[in-house]
Formats: sequence, C-alpha cells, structure tokens
Amino acid sequence: MMYQTPSHDFEYELNKDLNFSAAHHIPDARAGKCAKIHGHTYFVNMTIAGDTLDDLGFLVNFSDIKKLIDEAFDHTLLNDHTRFSDIPPTSETMAKTIYDMVEEYLDRLDNRPVCLQVVLRETPTSYVVYRPKEYRK
Repeated sequence: MMYQTPSHDFEYELNKDLNFSAAHHIPDARAGKCAKIHGHTYFVNMTIAGDTLDDLGFLVNFSDIKKLIDEAFDHTLLNDHTRFSDIPPTSETMAKTIYDMVEEYLDRLDNRPVCLQVVLRETPTSYVVYRPKEYRK
C-alpha cells in the first residue's frame, strides 16, 4: 500500500513495509473491548530519507530495520515493554515508539539518514501516521 509522504529535499527516500504480531490491552474501561488482552498483526511502513549512501550503496539496510522492530515486538505482549510503562501501547504511542527506535538506530549511522514518518496499521480499517514536527539534520 502506498502512503502519502511529507515533502522534503533529500536526494534519497526509501520506504520499508514490515509486519509483526503482538498482543496488547488498554487498561481503562473507556477503551471498551480493547481493555481486554487481544492481538493484532501490525503492519508498519516507514519512510527514511537522506543525501548520502553508505559504502555498500545503501541509505539504510532494510534487513537491519526489520530486525530492530521484530526483535523488540514480534510475538510479545506490548504492555510488558519498558517503553510502555507510563503510557498504554495504543496505535498512536506504538507509531511514535517505532519512530523513536528507528531514529536512535539511524543516528548511529555515518551517513545520517532520517526517519520522516511511521505509518502503523492495526486493523484493515485503522491506521496512524506519526510525523515529527522537525527532522534532525
């Protein structure tokens, strides 16, 4: 699926689609059925951009990004993650968390690509787009 991306002046833009399966619950009666533990197959699209390729000709290695997300979340109970100790793992907080994780990874790369947005699809009819207000240069 193609998602709209923000305009930018970077030379390269890549998009990575991936998915993982995880369970969560929103521990509040206002969440309705979502207050009970239930699972999803989450679909993620992230947009990464930059001006410089690494010595292999990559802006970023797709498999490294997939591994980062899979190892953190695949087949887990999201509420058990320390990143969600203060806030429930909603689609919105998940998208921001994935963005933060990807940015932490990208910040260590010599060619310094940036994540422009993360799209997180929780169900076939519901998704969230997270975009920071400013990008690190």
